[in-house]
Amino acid sequence: MLMDDERLDYLLAEDLRIIQSPSVFSFSLDAVLLARFAYVPLKRGKIVDLCTGNGAIPLFLSARTESSIVGVELQERLVHMARRSVAYNKLTEQIEIIEGDVKEIPARLGIEKYDVVTCNPPYFPAHEMSDKNISEHMAIARHELHLTLDEAVNAASKLLKQGGKAAFVHRSGRLIDIISAMRANRLEPKRIRLVYPKEGKEANTLLIEGIKDGKPDLKILPPLIVYNSKGEYTEEVRALLYGDN
Repeated sequence: MLMDDERLDYLLAEDLRIIQSPSVFSFSLDAVLLARFAYVPLKRGKIVDLCTGNGAIPLFLSARTESSIVGVELQERLVHMARRSVAYNKLTEQIEIIEGDVKEIPARLGIEKYDVVTCNPPYFPAHEMSDKNISEHMAIARHELHLTLDEAVNAASKLLKQGGKAAFVHRSGRLIDIISAMRANRLEPKRIRLVYPKEGKEANTLLIEGIKDGKPDLKILPPLIVYNSKGEYTEEVRALLYGDN
């Protein structure tokens, strides 16, 4: 079941397992935060996760909803990892992982057919590639080599029904960019939460959710602090990761 340097990690709060690889792909805290931040219907609904990587967000979401979930990933190796994780957790009836380019996915899956779209897109413009030693898999996941922020937001909007919700996680420095892209694509920002590495530090991550053709009314949620003064996860983050309080 495992290949090369892959390992089987626990998703403790969800009591699931996931295949990861230090040289190919491992999910980050951002995936956990997005999966918990996004609205999902409890039972009926159709969800798409764009840039799904090794399938972490669909696995996290499966613990919160009985809705069907489609994960979309460009890279064949990551698709293979995600499919094996879904099968290992006996979730093939709920989660489908498909290989494809996010830009072409609305035409494949259907325009305005989905209730929720989540997306953890590449964060960095292609010209910001300073680390030449990272693998091709990680370069594609982290940098806008095949998918820009505008293209990701456009695809999310096309997939969503009117009134559907799209949730993204991104660098806080791209806040204006993502709001501009959302409004240009009929996604009205409704909730924002900023994530801070420590109290007193600048935010480095943002979570944002919009409604397709929604009315303007933005809620700024309380800040999320990742580490306390001792360098340990805060109680909120511990609960998200481990399911304890």
